[in-house]
Amino acid sequence: MAWIILGIAVFTEIIWALSLKWAATAGTWQAAAVPIGLSFLNMALLALAMRDIPAGTAYAIWTGLGAVGVIIGGVILFGDKVSLVQAGFMALIVIGVAGTKLNASV
Repeated sequence: MAWIILGIAVFTEIIWALSLKWAATAGTWQAAAVPIGLSFLNMALLALAMRDIPAGTAYAIWTGLGAVGVIIGGVILFGDKVSLVQAGFMALIVIGVAGTKLNASV
């Protein structure tokens, strides 16, 4: 169950980061409230996952997949550009996360 919670935390991390850019362009207090609320949910889910997953493992997976997800989301939603070299390094992050998960003690 902790891995599912961590997966949801990764998803909320991605949505949180993308909502920061959206809120900056919207410029309203309601838009600013979205990333604030998501940050509390995000941290709560990460902390809950860390009850059963070692902190370093959970954090590495959360940050790694979160970063890759934000890059992909930025490309899709905001037209951000990614070079082939950047895509290659993103693939290395995913490989590292997969290796971390496959060799986790939980």
